[in-house]
Formats: sequence, structure tokens, C-alpha cells
Amino acid sequence: MLNQKLQQKLLQKLSPQQIQLMKLLQVPTIALEQRIKQEIEENPALEEGEEGEEEINEDPDDSLPVASDEDEEGEKEPQRNDEDEFAFSDYVDEDDIPAYRLASNNTSPDDERKEIPYASGVTFHEQLLSQIGMYVLDSRQYQIASHIIGNIDDSGYLQRDINAMADDLAFSMNIQTDAKEIKRLLNIIQEECDPPGVGAGSLQECLILQLKRISPVTDTVKTAILIIEKYFEDFTKKHYEKITKKTGISELQLKAAVNEILKLNPKPGNTYMESSKSQQYILPDFVITNNNGELELFLNSKNAPELKISKTYQEMLTVYSGGNNKNGNHKDAMLFVKQKIDSAKWFIDAIKQRQITLFQTMNSIMEYQKEYFMEGDETLLKPMILKDIAEKVNLDISTISRVANSKYVQTPFGTFPLKSFFSESMSTDSGEEVSTREVKKILQDCIGAENKKKPLTDDELAKILNEKGYNIARRTIAKYREQLNISVARLRKEI
Repeated sequence: MLNQKLQQKLLQKLSPQQIQLMKLLQVPTIALEQRIKQEIEENPALEEGEEGEEEINEDPDDSLPVASDEDEEGEKEPQRNDEDEFAFSDYVDEDDIPAYRLASNNTSPDDERKEIPYASGVTFHEQLLSQIGMYVLDSRQYQIASHIIGNIDDSGYLQRDINAMADDLAFSMNIQTDAKEIKRLLNIIQEECDPPGVGAGSLQECLILQLKRISPVTDTVKTAILIIEKYFEDFTKKHYEKITKKTGISELQLKAAVNEILKLNPKPGNTYMESSKSQQYILPDFVITNNNGELELFLNSKNAPELKISKTYQEMLTVYSGGNNKNGNHKDAMLFVKQKIDSAKWFIDAIKQRQITLFQTMNSIMEYQKEYFMEGDETLLKPMILKDIAEKVNLDISTISRVANSKYVQTPFGTFPLKSFFSESMSTDSGEEVSTREVKKILQDCIGAENKKKPLTDDELAKILNEKGYNIARRTIAKYREQLNISVARLRKEI
């Protein structure tokens, strides 16, 4: 039996231009240049540079419609539906933003330029290979040693089994070896190469390797080696009373040995990784300055690239449109040119809309958190969620989320990620709404001032904050402590 039903559905679809804008909003400034280069490579109708007045076509009769499969020669191309176009006025009014704020150059020749130069360097594995090359090894031994180094991870640990490496060498490099030879070459790397501790298979072995490289070998170093070799589990759990009972050493000797162990690097490979990271720097998307008590916001100049439509493609379109040849190849060529020019225009519009949306969003954040940006005191941060800013700029919450993601702002007090200014709120005993950032700051201060011989438990921390007027439970303290990367009280204990 057949039934007929009348069903009404409400669907919302994004146009290709809107999807393109949403993707561009997620791109941080440091990656925007690469994204533009990619678009220029894919679309020959798009070029870098400022478009001249003679290249801007203001005649509505010459507008470029979306390509269609029109069969009749004399019929006009259908005009695009206004609803399919991405209009800037749907979001913000471009006239509200001073032009100089969006210009690519916001500085004068007299302004001091502060630029961080790039420094070139070698990788962690290249450092190890250069060191092993100084030893008297034949070609075969060097290949085996290089293979061992290639299996060392970025933290400096060798996680691969020695017998498995022997199989790898046999199959991939046709080198016949055994575990004994690999172990001998590994010992050279562990005992001679820097940083100390590299090539270890575990944290325990890594610490022992570092302790055995210390010179001169004092009684404190010997005690430290004994603790790591024999009582490593008790040491990691900070069961110091058990260690003193089992070894017979005094608390003073134990404290000296523990201090020696704490000087060691649990991830020796990070020595080079951190130096490599220091060569990189965060490129802020926004700059906030305090000009005699007035906050001023600027977009990074790299957020405002100059793009234009290729003059060659515009001329090609004029030729094809005015030609009398209406065969299939001619129409295909004309449609191709139109599609490329339309795509270029959409991309240029999306870049401009990206500038406006970024500026409006950051400007609302700056006004919302004005007290903080004036003083730099974290306790002045107000509770702020994505919805608060979305309502101020009349944008969707998902759009604000895309703007805040992977974006940084440079302030007089440092450079910070945008998402760090968003936080939930909680009520004090007096009913005042405060930011969770303020609570975390107080929690951090309490832990920093605690007696390290008897660290504060989560229950004790909750009690202290409750006394200060913050209604907070123990489980919330534990959550905030983990977000601050602070260990539990037992692991914060010192002798």
C-alpha cells in the first residue's frame, strides 16, 4: 500500500565562498603566506600585487557570472543569485574600521624595528653522527653505528630491540652482524657521545649513564648511583624513609644524593630539541599597544597581503567574449577563464573578510578585557566565553572559535594565545563572578608558597581557597592542578 506524505524540512547550506572563509579564519598568520602561495600556484588568474584603478571593472554589464552549460549562442549568461554571493555586510561594516589599521604597513621610517633573526643549526641526530665520525671505525662499523643512531628517538632513548636491529641491517643493508657487535658500538655511543645518557633504553639506565660520566666521583655521586641502581622504584615514589632504612645513610646524605640526581636530564635528546625550538618564534596575529592610556589594536601586516586579478586573464576574457567563433572549444576556453577569475575574486574577497573578522573579534576581546590589557594582571581577567564575544560582534560562536584557534596577540606584557583569555566563571561567597584564571593563579601561588617538606594536599588547598571566599571542591582543585601541570602533593615532596 502506497502512502503520500507532505514533509517540510529546513536546511542551511554554506556557499563555497563561506566555506573558503571559514577555512582561512583557522589559518594563523605564520601559515597564511604559504596558503596564498598555494592558491596562486593553483589559480593562474590570481597574482600578488596591488590592483590598479585601470584594472578594476566597475561596469555591472561586464560582471563575470558563474560558468554555465548554455547551448544557445545568443542567450545571455545567467546572473548569479545574490544569495550565493558572500557579502561583507552580512558580518560587519567595512567602513567602521579605519583603513590604516588594515594596511600592510602600519609603521613610519622612524619607528624602531624589532626583528628576531633566524639561526641555522644541526639536528640532534646530525650531532650524534658527527661525534661518532671522530672514532676509528671502518665503513661497515660506521653504517651499523649510524643505524643505531637512526633508531634513537628525539628524547634520546633507544627503544628498538638489539636483535631487531640486527635483522634490519641484514634485510635492508645486507650487513651481517649480531647483538654482541651492536652492543659494543652502542656502548661507544652511550659512554662517549654527548649529551650524557643518550642511547639508554629506560629512564633508570639514562640516569645511571649520566651519573657515571660525572667527574670527580664523590661519595655523593656513589650514593646517587646506588639509589638509582638498587632503589629506583622507592626513589620515583619519593619513599625516602624506606631508602634511608635500607641503605643506612643519613637524611643529610640522602638529600645531597637526591639533589645530584635532580640535576640530571631525564630526556637528554631535548637538549638539542629545545635549542632548535628556540630558533623559531611566534608570529603574533595582532598587536596591542598602550598609547598614553589608550589601547590601540593593529593587525599584523602579513594579514593584509596585496592580491589582484591577472590582467592577462582579464584581456583573455574580453577577447573570448567579443569573438564571433562560438564553437565548443571556444566556449570551453571562455568558461575556463571565467571560472578562474571568479575563483580569484572569491579568494581576494575571503582574504579581505578575514582581515575584518579578525580585527572585529580581537577588538571586542580587547574592550571586554580592557582592565587586564591596561595592567597585565591576570587577576583582572573577567570570565569570558565564546558566546560573549559572538554576541558583541554578531557572529556565530563557531566563527569566534576559529578566530581564537592558533592565533596570538602581542601585548606590552608579552605574547599570548587568544584562547588563553577565555575562561569560565565561578561565584564567590559574596556572589561576585570571577574568572577561573584568577582561581588558578591563586592556586598556583598557594602551591608555590607551601612547605615542600609537607606539601599541601588537594583537600587542604580546597580549604584554603574556601577560606578566601572561593566555593571550590577538591575534585575541581585536582582538575585545575592537572591543567597547570602541577604534580600531586606526594610527588612535590622534598627532603
